Amino acid sequence: MLSSILRTSFTALRAPVRTPALALTSPSLAFARRYITQEARNKIQQAVASTPVVLFMKGNPEAPQCGFSRAAVQVLDIHGVPPEKLKTFDVLEDSELRQSIKEFSDWPTIPQLYVNGEFVGGCDILLNMHQSGELDELLVKAGVVPPEEPQENQSQVQN
Repeated sequence: MLSSILRTSFTALRAPVRTPALALTSPSLAFARRYITQEARNKIQQAVASTPVVLFMKGNPEAPQCGFSRAAVQVLDIHGVPPEKLKTFDVLEDSELRQSIKEFSDWPTIPQLYVNGEFVGGCDILLNMHQSGELDELLVKAGVVPPEEPQENQSQVQN
């Protein structure tokens, strides 16, 4: 009896069973997912192709409305992304955009960064790429920012 009491007590402490992601792609569960309209998909596709760097965020660069959006803007600023190569979209102004962008990228959170029309990731991915140097490489390769000159060349220019 004591063992059955202990078993039921500890059963409540176990982590809940998660549904495998594969089950969410099942045709029988397709009705549970919301699909974006072709019109919304086209608008988003045009938006991500409009400039080299596109950021879907909460608020705008001058007044971000969440810490993650603020961090994304700060990281892009640190890398020297010029304003003419960056376009931002405030998802708080358009509820359809807010939901549709998540489905378009298959990424559940905002902000979302696109470089040359390709989805890069959210704030966590952006911060990891910044810390590892991958973001700088991506922005240089995409022609968004110029490559940094080695320190030796900079000291020769100053002399």
